[in-house]
Amino acid sequence: MSDQKTNVRTELLAGVTAFITVAYIIVVNGAILHTVGMPFEAAIIATVICSFLGCMLMAFWANSPIIIIPGMGDNAFFVYTLVLSLGLSWQQALAAVFIAGVVFMLTTVTKGAEFLTKAIPTSMIHAMTAGIGFFIAFLGLKNGGVIVANESTFVQLASITDPYALTTLLTLLLVLVLFLRNVKGNFLIGIIAGTLIGAVLGIVDFSSLKDFSLSFGGYSELFLAFDFSAINTLNFWTAVFSLSIVIIFQNMGAQLGMLPDKSKFKKSFQANAFSVISAGIFGCSPTTTAAETATGVAAGGRTGLTSFTAGILFIPALFVIPLLKIIPSSAIAPVLIIVGCLMIQSIKEIPLQDFTEAFPAYLMFAIMPLSFSVANGIAFGFIAYPLVKLITGRRKEVSVTMYVIALVFLLYFILGSIL
Repeated sequence: MSDQKTNVRTELLAGVTAFITVAYIIVVNGAILHTVGMPFEAAIIATVICSFLGCMLMAFWANSPIIIIPGMGDNAFFVYTLVLSLGLSWQQALAAVFIAGVVFMLTTVTKGAEFLTKAIPTSMIHAMTAGIGFFIAFLGLKNGGVIVANESTFVQLASITDPYALTTLLTLLLVLVLFLRNVKGNFLIGIIAGTLIGAVLGIVDFSSLKDFSLSFGGYSELFLAFDFSAINTLNFWTAVFSLSIVIIFQNMGAQLGMLPDKSKFKKSFQANAFSVISAGIFGCSPTTTAAETATGVAAGGRTGLTSFTAGILFIPALFVIPLLKIIPSSAIAPVLIIVGCLMIQSIKEIPLQDFTEAFPAYLMFAIMPLSFSVANGIAFGFIAYPLVKLITGRRKEVSVTMYVIALVFLLYFILGSIL
């Protein structure tokens, strides 16, 4: 590991840190999938299985620190677009996930992924990194109760006397000191300390510790439950097309933005694709590159040992879900805020003096947090890039592939507005 400037202890701590920041998905994803009739406890089990498999694929196939979980945006897309808007049953939606995963996989095992990465300007790659940084920072401020909803202005700063915001700010101060002094395990220490601070301020709910039971009986309803009966309908293929576009470009942007070693991208992207296929098989919404991966990378994670550690922790987590539930969002939020700052430093690699390079990047920075979607931000940036080049008579600076990608994203938005 010395050639990658890391060691076993650092990787293990990075894996534990990353796991704690994504552990919320176990219960939350189960609750979201339950809204369309999937059994709650079975959906929790499917979430754990798919997260475990995704992380193992990253560890053993790609030797990558990327953490794979069912994505929050992707589960909403599964529920609200595939099922509630397009009218598919959740079993038919799982079939769409499976086929979209196969499309994703074909992109990665052919020259498709390599072709796409070479066609994308470096300024756009740096913009995706910085945009995700702004998104993660906003996620941390929102989840930590520092930024709250306002009926007139949409968002506003919370009162610092609010116990959730105060816990976040006190924990942020502590984590910042630990981080700047390069204390090993700084993020993990901060999360534990933040939980204790939250307990003192009365925001930690200990009631979940009363019941540690979990039933595995209903999982058979989800395993291999995909249903291809709607395969001859327009709505089914609209679901496959839109889902494929989202997962391919969202994960490409996230991985190019967060991978410390870009030479691992090809195998990491392949592992991601196979994890989506497994989601369709094991009864879960699409898996994705977790934005919280950045916390593990910032903690020093560089190899597959980070993803392996995080993946392994998903298994015992099934039996200690109540313990994980007591960790307040305010204890995790400071880590996301600091990691967001680390990621937005990619801005300095973008030639901002050139408006045709700056404007698409700027749209990514704005749209990702404000629409609460990495995919939307990437789409806006990719549509704007060839457009501003065309307007300024610099169309030759844009590859044919970029024009095609822009048209595909435009079609994606058009279909989304019609349905």
